[in-house]
Amino acid sequence: MKLVMKLVCVTFLAMIVTSTIAADKKAGSGPNPYRDCGIGAALFANTAWAAVTSNVIWDLGITALTSATSSPETCSGKNIQTAQFVIDNYDSLIEETAKGQGEHLVAVLDIQGCDVNDRQAAISSIRGNVVNTVSSEGYENQKMVDRATIYYNAIESAVSTSCSV
Repeated sequence: MKLVMKLVCVTFLAMIVTSTIAADKKAGSGPNPYRDCGIGAALFANTAWAAVTSNVIWDLGITALTSATSSPETCSGKNIQTAQFVIDNYDSLIEETAKGQGEHLVAVLDIQGCDVNDRQAAISSIRGNVVNTVSSEGYENQKMVDRATIYYNAIESAVSTSCSV
Protein backbone atom coordinates (compact mmCIF):
# COMPACT_ATOMS: atom_id res chain seq x y z
CA MET A 1 0.00 0.00 0.00
CA LYS A 2 2.85 2.39 0.83
CA LEU A 3 4.42 1.78 -2.57
CA VAL A 4 1.15 2.52 -4.34
CA MET A 5 0.77 5.79 -2.40
CA LYS A 6 4.34 6.71 -3.22
CA LEU A 7 3.76 6.08 -6.92
CA VAL A 8 0.58 8.13 -6.88
CA CYS A 9 2.35 11.02 -5.16
CA VAL A 10 5.28 10.91 -7.58
CA THR A 11 2.95 10.81 -10.57
CA PHE A 12 0.93 13.72 -9.22
CA LEU A 13 4.09 15.74 -8.54
CA ALA A 14 5.41 15.01 -12.02
CA MET A 15 2.14 16.16 -13.58
CA ILE A 16 2.19 19.42 -11.64
CA VAL A 17 5.83 20.15 -12.48
CA THR A 18 5.36 19.22 -16.13
CA SER A 19 2.25 21.36 -16.55
CA THR A 20 3.91 24.34 -14.89
CA ILE A 21 6.94 24.17 -17.13
CA ALA A 22 4.99 23.37 -20.26
CA ALA A 23 3.29 26.74 -20.02
CA ASP A 24 6.40 28.61 -21.16
CA LYS A 25 8.15 26.03 -23.38
CA LYS A 26 7.35 24.17 -26.53
CA ALA A 27 6.47 20.54 -25.86
CA GLY A 28 9.46 18.26 -26.30
CA SER A 29 11.98 21.12 -26.25
CA GLY A 30 13.78 20.04 -23.09
CA PRO A 31 15.85 17.00 -22.20
CA ASN A 32 14.30 13.61 -21.59
CA PRO A 33 14.48 13.52 -17.78
CA TYR A 34 14.82 9.76 -17.44
CA ARG A 35 17.40 9.35 -20.19
CA ASP A 36 19.37 12.64 -20.08
CA CYS A 37 19.24 13.71 -16.43
CA GLY A 38 19.81 12.47 -12.92
CA ILE A 39 22.18 9.86 -11.61
CA GLY A 40 21.17 7.42 -14.35
CA ALA A 41 22.46 9.72 -17.08
CA ALA A 42 25.63 10.34 -15.11
CA LEU A 43 26.32 6.66 -14.66
CA PHE A 44 25.19 5.48 -18.10
CA ALA A 45 25.73 8.41 -20.46
CA ASN A 46 25.93 6.18 -23.55
CA THR A 47 23.30 3.57 -22.65
CA ALA A 48 19.80 5.06 -22.60
CA TRP A 49 17.97 1.99 -21.27
CA ALA A 50 20.43 1.70 -18.37
CA ALA A 51 20.07 5.41 -17.54
CA VAL A 52 16.29 5.11 -17.47
CA THR A 53 16.40 1.95 -15.36
CA SER A 54 18.88 3.47 -12.92
CA ASN A 55 16.83 6.64 -12.48
CA VAL A 56 13.66 4.68 -11.82
CA ILE A 57 15.35 2.30 -9.37
CA TRP A 58 17.30 5.06 -7.58
CA ASP A 59 14.38 7.24 -6.50
CA LEU A 60 11.52 6.60 -8.92
CA GLY A 61 13.02 9.27 -11.19
CA ILE A 62 12.35 12.18 -8.82
CA THR A 63 15.92 13.51 -9.03
CA ALA A 64 15.93 13.21 -12.82
CA LEU A 65 12.58 15.00 -13.11
CA THR A 66 13.74 17.74 -10.77
CA SER A 67 16.94 18.23 -12.77
CA ALA A 68 15.08 18.38 -16.06
CA THR A 69 12.53 20.88 -14.82
CA SER A 70 14.45 23.20 -12.53
CA SER A 71 17.84 23.19 -14.25
CA PRO A 72 17.77 21.51 -17.67
CA GLU A 73 21.26 22.81 -18.40
CA THR A 74 22.59 20.20 -15.95
CA CYS A 75 21.27 17.45 -18.20
CA SER A 76 23.70 17.90 -21.04
CA GLY A 77 27.27 17.98 -22.25
CA LYS A 78 29.89 18.99 -19.79
CA ASN A 79 27.83 18.19 -16.70
CA ILE A 80 27.25 14.60 -17.80
CA GLN A 81 30.93 14.28 -18.75
CA THR A 82 31.95 15.71 -15.38
CA ALA A 83 29.67 13.33 -13.48
CA GLN A 84 31.00 10.35 -15.42
CA PHE A 85 34.58 11.50 -14.88
CA VAL A 86 34.01 11.84 -11.13
CA ILE A 87 32.52 8.36 -10.90
CA ASP A 88 35.31 6.83 -12.98
CA ASN A 89 38.14 8.63 -11.17
CA TYR A 90 36.79 9.26 -7.70
CA ASP A 91 39.71 7.79 -5.74
CA SER A 92 42.30 9.74 -7.75
CA LEU A 93 40.28 12.95 -7.43
CA ILE A 94 40.01 12.62 -3.65
CA GLU A 95 43.73 11.94 -3.35
CA GLU A 96 44.65 14.88 -5.59
CA THR A 97 42.19 17.15 -3.80
CA ALA A 98 43.97 16.36 -0.53
CA LYS A 99 47.30 17.28 -2.19
CA GLY A 100 45.85 20.38 -3.84
CA GLN A 101 47.02 19.42 -7.34
CA GLY A 102 46.99 16.68 -9.91
CA GLU A 103 46.15 15.71 -13.46
CA HIS A 104 42.64 14.47 -12.63
CA LEU A 105 41.77 17.78 -10.97
CA VAL A 106 43.05 19.65 -14.02
CA ALA A 107 41.07 17.34 -16.30
CA VAL A 108 37.78 17.77 -14.45
CA LEU A 109 38.21 21.56 -14.43
CA ASP A 110 39.01 21.43 -18.14
CA ILE A 111 35.78 19.51 -18.76
CA GLN A 112 33.92 22.26 -16.91
CA GLY A 113 35.69 24.93 -18.97
CA CYS A 114 37.47 26.53 -16.03
CA ASP A 115 40.13 28.98 -17.21
CA VAL A 116 43.76 28.13 -16.43
CA ASN A 117 44.07 31.28 -14.30
CA ASP A 118 41.11 30.27 -12.14
CA ARG A 119 42.09 26.65 -11.44
CA GLN A 120 43.92 27.17 -8.15
CA ALA A 121 40.99 29.10 -6.66
CA ALA A 122 38.62 26.36 -7.86
CA ILE A 123 40.81 23.62 -6.36
CA SER A 124 40.91 25.49 -3.05
CA SER A 125 37.14 25.76 -3.11
CA ILE A 126 36.75 22.05 -3.87
CA ARG A 127 39.14 21.21 -1.03
CA GLY A 128 37.16 23.38 1.37
CA ASN A 129 33.89 21.73 0.38
CA VAL A 130 35.21 18.16 0.45
CA VAL A 131 37.38 18.20 3.58
CA ASN A 132 34.38 18.27 5.96
CA THR A 133 32.65 15.46 4.08
CA VAL A 134 35.64 13.13 4.01
CA SER A 135 36.39 13.67 7.68
CA SER A 136 32.78 13.34 8.83
CA GLU A 137 31.50 10.41 10.80
CA GLY A 138 29.81 7.87 8.56
CA TYR A 139 31.72 8.81 5.41
CA GLU A 140 33.20 5.33 5.13
CA ASN A 141 29.72 3.81 5.19
CA GLN A 142 28.34 5.95 2.36
CA LYS A 143 27.69 4.39 -1.02
CA MET A 144 30.10 5.25 -3.80
CA VAL A 145 27.34 7.04 -5.72
CA ASP A 146 26.65 9.26 -2.70
CA ARG A 147 30.32 10.12 -2.31
CA ALA A 148 30.65 10.91 -6.01
CA THR A 149 27.51 13.06 -5.89
CA ILE A 150 28.91 15.10 -3.02
CA TYR A 151 32.19 15.56 -4.88
CA TYR A 152 30.36 16.53 -8.08
CA ASN A 153 28.39 19.16 -6.13
CA ALA A 154 31.67 20.52 -4.73
CA ILE A 155 32.98 20.89 -8.30
CA GLU A 156 29.79 22.63 -9.44
CA SER A 157 30.01 25.05 -6.53
CA ALA A 158 33.70 25.74 -7.10
CA VAL A 159 33.27 26.35 -10.82
CA SER A 160 30.31 28.68 -10.33
CA THR A 161 32.18 30.81 -7.78
CA SER A 162 35.81 30.58 -8.91
CA CYS A 163 35.90 30.06 -12.67
CA SER A 164 35.15 32.37 -15.53
CA VAL A 165 33.54 30.05 -18.03
